[in-house]
Amino acid sequence: MKFGKRLKQQIQDTLPDWRNKFLSYKDLKKLVRLVSGNLEANADADFVSLLNFEIDKFNSFFMEQEEDLVIRHRELRQKIERVLESWGPHGNVREDHKEETREIREDIVNLHGEMVLLLNYSNVNYTGLGKILKKYDKRTGGLLRLPFIQNILQQPFYKTDSLSKMIKDCESNIDAIFPTPKQQQEVNHENKPNISIGGGGIFRNTVSALLSMEQIRRGSSTYGHFSLPPLNLPDSDLIHSFQLNSPIPIL
Repeated sequence: MKFGKRLKQQIQDTLPDWRNKFLSYKDLKKLVRLVSGNLEANADADFVSLLNFEIDKFNSFFMEQEEDLVIRHRELRQKIERVLESWGPHGNVREDHKEETREIREDIVNLHGEMVLLLNYSNVNYTGLGKILKKYDKRTGGLLRLPFIQNILQQPFYKTDSLSKMIKDCESNIDAIFPTPKQQQEVNHENKPNISIGGGGIFRNTVSALLSMEQIRRGSSTYGHFSLPPLNLPDSDLIHSFQLNSPIPIL
């Protein structure tokens, strides 16, 4: 699938408030055509200006979202510690804590899903920048790609180590607080969390993000200056958490 179509699909599959935060790939392609066809004198400057604007947009959005996730992650860990202390000697949820446990389970899955979406946001936009810079250099004979990529590698939206660590921690919490397969059979329909956010299914959006990251990673067979960013979190771990046979009860 061409990147433009993949990006369009990703924008459709993400959270509604995120849709105008992705790379303006179509606008950048138009400027590349103007530059390569010598159709507009200021096209070069406009292209560079739009690239810098996009990078600023990514950084602003990414840092805002990451800060919110850090706060929510810290609060959720405190709730999890409290509810685990309230469990019975055999890991059974006490009757007076069942509702709180149900809410925490829902919060974990939603938070983990948003973290994966933000990781995917970083990967998709980095990929798009690399591809549009490659098109520019190829069509114009320019040498923008190397300095821009070197700059991008230092940008906040590209640095996802902290985000990846939070994702791993969420997955550990999922293992700790969700019932075993045997216990899961005893969980009735009323106790299943309704995993959704912003009126849409976070589970479906997250699976779409995971598949996109898998495709992006597979798209680069060799590593070099312009390689796609390797995922800090192994694909197998992420996808394992969202397989259809996951112990996480989904409505």
